[in-house]
Amino acid sequence: MPTVRQTLLFDADDTLWENNVLFERVIDAYLDWLAHPTLDRAATRAVLDEVERANVVVHGYGSASFLRSLHDCFERLSERPANPAEAREIEELARALVFDEVELVPGVAETLVELGDRHDLLLVTKGEPAEQQRKIDASNLAHHFASIHIVAEKHPGTYRSLVAEHELVPATTWMIGNSPRSDILPARAAGLNAVFIPSPHTWVLEEDELDPADRGVVHLKHFRELTEHF
Repeated sequence: MPTVRQTLLFDADDTLWENNVLFERVIDAYLDWLAHPTLDRAATRAVLDEVERANVVVHGYGSASFLRSLHDCFERLSERPANPAEAREIEELARALVFDEVELVPGVAETLVELGDRHDLLLVTKGEPAEQQRKIDASNLAHHFASIHIVAEKHPGTYRSLVAEHELVPATTWMIGNSPRSDILPARAAGLNAVFIPSPHTWVLEEDELDPADRGVVHLKHFRELTEHF
């Protein structure tokens, strides 16, 4: 366990609270509703993933971009736009994505209390600002963090900007999250350490390969284990 004060940067979605599982439930209902006549469920999901991958580049993250992807996927597979009744049905499926309440990952609240006594905590989350702020407000976790950053994307430059803004020391700064693509790999590319805590519900577009020989990445199974290392 480090004996000096560290700076811990925390991801939010699927690290502090459950998020992608809500989208997966909507996708399951959408695939049931779509019931494509020639493509099986896996092939239909692959088309949706491709549509989402393209849309996040242009429209960002969050429920509005996701809803657009559901409509675009329908149009691609049906070779026509949804009619008004179908559009309403798609929007009704996505109505479950309401973030007035969030479900914290087990152990998060008490772990943040303990870590906050020994280290400096910052929150770094990506997505649509108003939507992410609603989740933060609903979580009642904001008071644990010295600062909160809602960014459009997490890439090495994002982390370098945080280092410069807060005059952080990379050797004692750790990015903690569930996403190899957004949390671990770009933080390491920016010279930070990282803690990977996998989630069973990580979005497929956030997955990537991690180097098992990288000594700058700590692999944990549960959020509570952070207190054993910091």
